[in-house]
Amino acid sequence: MPAKTSVVASSFDATDSSFIGQLDELTINWHVTEACNYRCQYCYAHWKDRPDPRELFHDPRRTRTLLDELFRFFHPDNAANPLRKNLSWKFVRLNLAGGEPTLLHHRLLAVASVAREIGFRLSIISNGSGLSRDMLEELVPSLSYLGISLDSVSAFSNREIGRIDRKGRLLDIGRLAADVRWARTINPRMAVKLNTVVNRLNAEQDLSELVAQFQPDRWKLLRMLPVVDQSLAVSDEQFLAFVDRHRAFRAVQCIEDSQDMCESYLMVDPFGRLFQNRPAPCTDGYVYSQPIVAVGAATAFSQIAFNSSGFQSRYAVESERADHAEV
Repeated sequence: MPAKTSVVASSFDATDSSFIGQLDELTINWHVTEACNYRCQYCYAHWKDRPDPRELFHDPRRTRTLLDELFRFFHPDNAANPLRKNLSWKFVRLNLAGGEPTLLHHRLLAVASVAREIGFRLSIISNGSGLSRDMLEELVPSLSYLGISLDSVSAFSNREIGRIDRKGRLLDIGRLAADVRWARTINPRMAVKLNTVVNRLNAEQDLSELVAQFQPDRWKLLRMLPVVDQSLAVSDEQFLAFVDRHRAFRAVQCIEDSQDMCESYLMVDPFGRLFQNRPAPCTDGYVYSQPIVAVGAATAFSQIAFNSSGFQSRYAVESERADHAEV
């Protein structure tokens, strides 16, 4: 998500449908910072070492304004939301993403506290490096989902992918698995999700033991999205072979090919703008709205495209598996 991308407006693309899709919750992904301690080659942006001082989380007042506006506009009782033509939902979940959100430390906890106070359900997606027991102890009681991005158990592969910090430290996967098991004792209703990006460096590997360690409620397999370059891209055959190799986990798998990701997420960037993948072939950057704090969520939403049927196909599965995860 380049910070200096100009706003390019795109109209809302409501999917014609003769029925209203029923979801448990509507999920909004707020990428709270562009800062990340890893440098994954396939990542769709070039992250920074430290948060940009203009990122919204620095300003508690504007952060609350953003979250208030998002919650008001996407509240299930807001009949003026155009999504109501195609979807019905009971709750709104804010998923805190990045970059790496745990780099914000106490500021992340403050954002989480405000979001819960406003009324959001809450989840987080992390590369795992900052999920210390202290951080988990603070966050976990408020989470309905804990998401962790893991691509390999091979130290060599993780180094090549870029899952290593500037001090040469790799994630201790065994420690993290033990900490996640401990976190589940704090909040037994919290669901655990793994995200794996299938790319040239892990496409031939078997991650069964890794998945068994974490026993996720959901495992999302994403085919590498070649937004930046094609160097780690995989063929159809390689991606399908990876999925088939892990068919023992089919009950918790969610499969996303590159095109499944196009215009099918609700995403907010660190500067408080809605943003979206450009249309297929989904490899040419992003479309950004004006800042939500400045123009309101309704106007910002009208400036991006959104495929409600693609969104529904992903989160309907998640909703079915999240009933036990309400907090």
